[in-house]
Amino acid sequence: MGRIGIEGMEFYAYHGFYEEERKMGGRYRLDVYVETATGKVGKTDELGDTVNYETIYRAAKVEMAKPSKMIEHLAQRIMDRLRSILSKAADIELRLSKLDPPLGGPVSRTFVELRQNFVVKCGKCGKSFLQHEAGECWEKHGLIYPETKATLIRNHGPNICANCIQPHLIKNKD
Repeated sequence: MGRIGIEGMEFYAYHGFYEEERKMGGRYRLDVYVETATGKVGKTDELGDTVNYETIYRAAKVEMAKPSKMIEHLAQRIMDRLRSILSKAADIELRLSKLDPPLGGPVSRTFVELRQNFVVKCGKCGKSFLQHEAGECWEKHGLIYPETKATLIRNHGPNICANCIQPHLIKNKD
């Protein structure tokens, strides 16, 4: 595993609790760190085998363009977007800073930090695997009878790896 980061992304955007902040706008800085497997790209030197920095920047830019009252809400939207597009990420961490916030005195920044880990353990064999959406392991590999799924969840919990779910599939996902 390796840690990939993009620091100091700056945006002028229209966020803030007060209407005046949303009209005038302000400066924001975003840092994003992604933990992912880097062994393959270390050998292939191919962009498709890693996390693309441009993808992170563009996702952040899209969310920064949508006004929010609270930077916590904005940070969560950015996290959700990154989670949905960075399928190889084992962990995502971000820090969103509001620069020179209007607090009535000199303050360089306010910020919020979020971190999400996507590594879960299989309830049956104990193997770790990535899961970006709740319940994703059930629909990701094919079709399974609802009764079988209920029994597996009852016996092993909500997270089942591909190897353990395979024998229970009625149809593999093609």
